[in-house]
Amino acid sequence: MGKSLVIVESPAKARTINRYLGSDYTVKASMGHVMDLPKRDLGVDLKKDFKPTYLVIPGRRRVIQELKAAAEKADAVYLAADPDREGEAICAHLRELLDGKRRRFHRVLFNEITRDAVREAFAHPVEIDEHLVDAQQARRILDRLVGYQVSPLLWDKVKRGLSAGRVQTVALRLIVEREREILAFQKREYWTIEAHLEGKHPPAFDARLLKLQGKDLEIPDQASAEQHVAAAKAAAFVVQSVTTKEKRKYPVPPFITSKLQQEAVRKLHFTAKKTMMLAQRLYEGVEVDQEGSVGLITYMRTDSTRVAEGALAAARDFIQRNFGAAYLPPASIHYRNKKGAQDAHEAIRPTAVERTPESVRAFLSPDEFRLYKLIWQRFVASQMNPAVFDQTTIDITAGDYLFRATGSVEKFNGFRAVYEEGKDEKAEMEEEEELKRPLPAVEQGETLQLRKLHPEQHFTEPPPRYNEATLVKVLEEKGIGRPSTYAAILSVIQNRAYVHKQQARFYPTDLGMLVSDLLVKNFSDIFDVAYTARMEEELDEVEEGKLSWIDALDEFYKKFKKDLRLAEREMEDIKGEGIPTDEKCEKCGKPMVVRLGRNGAFLACTGYPECDGTRDLTPELAAQYGTAGPPAPDVAEENCQKCGKPMAVKRGRFGYFLACTGYPECRNTKKIVMKEGAATAVADVPLEEKCPKCGNNLALKHGRYGQFTACSNYPNCRYVKRQTLGIACPEKGCTGELVVRRTKRGKTFYGCSCYPQCKFTAWDKPVAEPCPQCGSPLLLEKHKKDSTAVRYCRNEACKYEHAVT
Repeated sequence: MGKSLVIVESPAKARTINRYLGSDYTVKASMGHVMDLPKRDLGVDLKKDFKPTYLVIPGRRRVIQELKAAAEKADAVYLAADPDREGEAICAHLRELLDGKRRRFHRVLFNEITRDAVREAFAHPVEIDEHLVDAQQARRILDRLVGYQVSPLLWDKVKRGLSAGRVQTVALRLIVEREREILAFQKREYWTIEAHLEGKHPPAFDARLLKLQGKDLEIPDQASAEQHVAAAKAAAFVVQSVTTKEKRKYPVPPFITSKLQQEAVRKLHFTAKKTMMLAQRLYEGVEVDQEGSVGLITYMRTDSTRVAEGALAAARDFIQRNFGAAYLPPASIHYRNKKGAQDAHEAIRPTAVERTPESVRAFLSPDEFRLYKLIWQRFVASQMNPAVFDQTTIDITAGDYLFRATGSVEKFNGFRAVYEEGKDEKAEMEEEEELKRPLPAVEQGETLQLRKLHPEQHFTEPPPRYNEATLVKVLEEKGIGRPSTYAAILSVIQNRAYVHKQQARFYPTDLGMLVSDLLVKNFSDIFDVAYTARMEEELDEVEEGKLSWIDALDEFYKKFKKDLRLAEREMEDIKGEGIPTDEKCEKCGKPMVVRLGRNGAFLACTGYPECDGTRDLTPELAAQYGTAGPPAPDVAEENCQKCGKPMAVKRGRFGYFLACTGYPECRNTKKIVMKEGAATAVADVPLEEKCPKCGNNLALKHGRYGQFTACSNYPNCRYVKRQTLGIACPEKGCTGELVVRRTKRGKTFYGCSCYPQCKFTAWDKPVAEPCPQCGSPLLLEKHKKDSTAVRYCRNEACKYEHAVT
């Protein structure tokens, strides 16, 4: 009997599975998808029921040749791609390329890469699910129709290199609409009053003013607050009622993909993309001591909270042994899936609960360990008893006023002994912290001592900008995209410069707002949030065999084709004519239009090239003409230290900065630094050291990549002092020393101060430590992915290397 061929997507997965199957199987990797629509053409025949043209991906041709050769020698071929739409499509394409009509193909499905799961899957192979293949094909064609027919419109009307996507544009729309809410928000003043009180027993505590004569009290300004403080001070503070209720806080379900991405953002500060990359490694297999390569978690693309009964039993046994009977519910906890969830896969959980995070820590990178620990803790906690609190509410009267204090005491920590879910926003965190305040034992009718009445001014706040966690959350809630697409959506809108991150929040760029406005205006159906969600439901119906993929595409394309024809005629031409405005050119009096430049939108004279008049686009005009980007930071007013003229906020290639209004005669600028939400203009710091070129003092300046030392007489003198390492250049005959340099993209490297005469460069940091093997005057130090450091000889012929302790 010959060998059987097993095909998976990745080498890591191949290594793990190969251990479980033995010598009768040859396991090879397809390296992901092997076929796709052509890059240069639409690849979809619109006249023949959307028939796609698939080609072998250029980078996969050698892989396919190897797989074909292996298939010729095999008795059977097992297709073991991931258990989802993409995996099913990979299997269908492999069957086609490896001549599925001539030989028998088996589809094997497993939710975790463990010995038992893999052997069970091979004992019960199935057929390729054509409905899943159709659903993947429908999504791919939908995305191709939008991308390849709308993107050229943007190239023609705005600028080349832009892209539109069926789902990415809706995600961008959400960010833009949130930004507009923030820009339109009018803050409102309000005041709160807290009484600091003391009873017979410690501790002293705070109670907030809530009502006046039984009605909710709003305090709009300082005068009203002072009036209420004066009235309350004159009254006696008496306990009206004390209510204590037992409150239970229940555990949350084990992770689904979206929740894992959200929690990894909150607790680990990982991006969605990084989270999925790490989860993929944990799923495909990690070398663990005597076990060899083993999958540590179940499949990481899922929206089901279902857990196998065997895993639930193992978790209950672990909880009983390690935490005790008090933490164990009477029966396993089964969580209800959200509406529309696909139940093909389990929730994300450890493949073996006995494999605790600490037991595998030595075999994981720090980031892999942190993610595995998060997954393990959430799964174990999901099968534990609720936490129990005594929540106490004290109502206190002071004349006609009612004050209230609320606090809670934890009686039993329950699942919180292992895990507690993170919070998205500051208000949620503050509310939870407020409940944790300790309260003293007081009695009804007890008179309390007033120590202080504290009025405090507040202002209402606009809705917060999205971060990765909250954006994934809203995409999930609105039914936009699927678990496997969230990370890609967030990456694309950033890579296209439609949004940028500042303090982990998404801000739309001028370009992003402009593109979103044009697409939403001209394709009101296709980029509608509800319509996009409905398309996701239809793809699910295709997967379930309830709807033909051709019918789903036909319904979409009828609407899309009408919008496309209309947009070709009516979409504003930003590249050519610009957006008309009522503004007049200060130089020649002709009308001005909004154009898009390297640094964002600006006003330009229609008389160009005869008149080159331009103006900054004020926030008011930007909002009026639909091109408002992130608001300029609010920086305290100041005058230029060099010429005395006012400084103004300007925007350049790398963001906002403070510049002298006396430009071009005075070129003084200051970098604007954001810290804890506040913008500060950072001034140069004069140094005692003299410039070797012009004799003026040097100054510590702030640039795009941090602090640097340069001549204070800039731009007349452009001397920049390089950060030196104190190491002589190792090249023979060179008298220079090694300095820190940066590429145009900001990546650090090391070179000689005598450049360009001396060409010495190194990506890794030079260290003044001679090589003990070949005598080279220095070593290079590099840091690996697991945060360990090694020093090695720069001489390629010498293989010396040692770890840095």
